[in-house]
Amino acid sequence: MKQTFVKAALVASCLTAVACKQAPTAMGPGQYAVITVATSDCEILINNAATIKGRQDIAIYPQVSGTISELCVTEGQKVSKGQTLFIIDQVPYKAALQTAEANVAVAEASVATAQLTYDSKKELFAKNVVSKFDLQTAQNNLLTAKAQLAQAEAQQVNAANNLSYTVVKAPSNGVVGTLPYRVGALVSASIPQPLTTVSDNSTMYVYFSMTAKQMLEMSRRYGSIAETIKNMPDVQLKLNDGTIYDQPGRIESISGVVDATTGSVQCRAAFPNAGGLLLSGSAGEVIVPTIYKNSIVIPQTATYELQDKRYVYKLEDGKAVSVMIEVEKVSNGRDFIVTAGLTPGEVIVSEGVAMLREGTPIVPKGQTAAAPAETGSEDAVQNGEATQPEEAAQNGEAAAQTQNDKEE
Repeated sequence: MKQTFVKAALVASCLTAVACKQAPTAMGPGQYAVITVATSDCEILINNAATIKGRQDIAIYPQVSGTISELCVTEGQKVSKGQTLFIIDQVPYKAALQTAEANVAVAEASVATAQLTYDSKKELFAKNVVSKFDLQTAQNNLLTAKAQLAQAEAQQVNAANNLSYTVVKAPSNGVVGTLPYRVGALVSASIPQPLTTVSDNSTMYVYFSMTAKQMLEMSRRYGSIAETIKNMPDVQLKLNDGTIYDQPGRIESISGVVDATTGSVQCRAAFPNAGGLLLSGSAGEVIVPTIYKNSIVIPQTATYELQDKRYVYKLEDGKAVSVMIEVEKVSNGRDFIVTAGLTPGEVIVSEGVAMLREGTPIVPKGQTAAAPAETGSEDAVQNGEATQPEEAAQNGEAAAQTQNDKEE
């Protein structure tokens, strides 16, 4: 009898547990982070591929022909303006200068003789000893001698210049480039490659392009290209290794012509290079900050893309409503600048938009959803009715009592 009573009690306990698990649980709307749309100033950094060049990249060509007799610099060496780089064989040019100097001496002697003759003819003509023809002939000979002297002097200057050109000097301060020609090489003004290149690297010029649309927006913002150059903020330079150059640069010139093939405008920025870190001929990226004033800026996590169109979910009457928006093509990787589709004051979902559907109930994070009315035990007690767990327990006890009576 005791075993039967225990079994009945266990059955009643199981029924009670099952009834508790089957009790319905109210499910409320999901909680999502939301933001209120507002206008603000936003700075977008635009990266543009760039080429770095020295302030002056001067190709050095010889002005006279001859073999290189002396090489006075090495590749990568810093040189000053007027410093000797090469010496071309000077022997033929020294001889040419000596010949020119001798010709000048001969011409000077001819002028002196012609001058004496003219002076003598002039005195004799005054005494009616010679005719006017003789006087005029002597004067013409003097003029011819002077002309020959001037010609000889010009040849002397040319020979002296040619001799000076055999010493090739640096036209400016800078760094020596490659040296394709060595001692003994025959060079001339028509050689395919320059003797070397001297780059003035104290200030580097960085050339990059901007789209015509960007240039138009800046011109409208600042008033003109000249005002754009004057008022634009400093730019930064991203090097090939991904690091940012520690010195800011300034945009110094913007081309007023749009390239028809690329639709871009050529720009030039100047960066100081006192440490010599920037090398002429290398590449990088110019980071141009663009400021958008009184713009609607939203996080990219608040948007989703469908068929090449951008959407957000607005919160209307506690539900998610999808809205198509238009954004600027340029971004900083975190935010979008909205140009159409949203107005200040509207509330949008900022996170978890991929899990939402049209009409999904939304409760902003930090707020509590309205709890549904419970019709459980309180109503049952008021109406004099037992809840499901209580009914199960009572039924179990009744079954146990009936079985006990039968056994007795």
